[in-house]
Amino acid sequence: MATSESRAVHRGKTLGILVGGGPAPGINGVIRAATIEAREAGLKVYGLRDGCRWLVKGDTKHVLELDVDDVSRIHYLGGSVLGTSRVNPTKQEEDMARTIDALTALGVDFLVTIGGDDTANTAQMINRKAENRIRVAHVPKTIDNDLPLPGTMPTFGYQTARHLGCALVQNILEDATTTARWYYLVVMGRSAGHLALGVAKAASATLAIIPEEFRGKPIRFGNLCDILEGAVLKRKLRDRNYGVVCLAEGLAAHIPPEDLQGIDDVERDAHGNIRFAEIELGRLLKNEVRKRLKARGVDVTIVDKNIGYELRCQAPIPYDMEYTQDLGFAAVRYLLEGGNGAMICMIDGKLVPIGFDEMLDPQTKKTKVRRVDVDGDYYRVAREYMIRIERSDIDDPKRLAQLALVANTTPEAFRQQFGYLAEPW
Repeated sequence: MATSESRAVHRGKTLGILVGGGPAPGINGVIRAATIEAREAGLKVYGLRDGCRWLVKGDTKHVLELDVDDVSRIHYLGGSVLGTSRVNPTKQEEDMARTIDALTALGVDFLVTIGGDDTANTAQMINRKAENRIRVAHVPKTIDNDLPLPGTMPTFGYQTARHLGCALVQNILEDATTTARWYYLVVMGRSAGHLALGVAKAASATLAIIPEEFRGKPIRFGNLCDILEGAVLKRKLRDRNYGVVCLAEGLAAHIPPEDLQGIDDVERDAHGNIRFAEIELGRLLKNEVRKRLKARGVDVTIVDKNIGYELRCQAPIPYDMEYTQDLGFAAVRYLLEGGNGAMICMIDGKLVPIGFDEMLDPQTKKTKVRRVDVDGDYYRVAREYMIRIERSDIDDPKRLAQLALVANTTPEAFRQQFGYLAEPW
């Protein structure tokens, strides 16, 4: 709660709040807490509509003046009361100039940005180009959980997304069991596998496949098919003709183009080039694995489905409602106490600002990506409960013979195709 002295110091100044990137549960909680703390400190508060969409045009009309009564209960809601967009003013010098001119015309002294790595970059550029005339604090947001927060602290929205994702996968698991089907679920996470793994682990999915397990190597399409085909055969040996797989969407970005040349279902442009943005990973894997299994005489129904948009605007669970209140409060206090140019984190109940420069990868000059630690116990436990081809499946002659029988092949042929999957990850 602001004192009368602090109100006097900051009266007449203005805080702007801007949301960029995709939605995430808890955005409204940050808006609420930041607005309340700023108003208590005597600031005017402007909610800047639709991210930078209007600012890049120099438009100052799409703003909402916010007061405590306007935001007191919005933290219960999903989505963003200010909207959001992916408009990026950093690509063109004139767009950035108009953005700063619009903020200056509105009298914005302090700016709280809420978003992922692209919005963080925008915040950094505004701070730099405005030559510190606009002090900026960035609140990291993404259900992908891939921003470089200290330790294992999640980005807000991740826990709610995982919570709903787990419930959806539980329902799909029940359907898979009831109807004897396999489901290939592609889960959001363009740069890291946190959400796919977190959902799969919590819901006890049959297995999860994430980019990190390939340790930076190209992810061969055939390799993915072998993992999935092996899981189906191993489950069939146990007389279980069903399962659910969580696939991180970022896998597609690491598949070499040549691996997809012979796949009939890949979309191509007028020149025959693969449209990577249109790759439907779940469908491609489903069709290829089903074709392989059919050639073995194994009849399996496989359904592919994407999970992501269902999670982004979910109303936040209590964890994210509380967490975002901390973040919104901390962002405003950081600015009012003289802070500038940092990402706001709360670790063990304490504000931990991370300077924008510390967030950048020195080689790419882009925001660092936090990936799943596949050498840690968190991932090790997840792997222990997955159904995959393991060393014992290959080394035990009796087990190998049983799997080969299910696959309608010889033990040696089974070993030749699947043996490499048993190597340590």
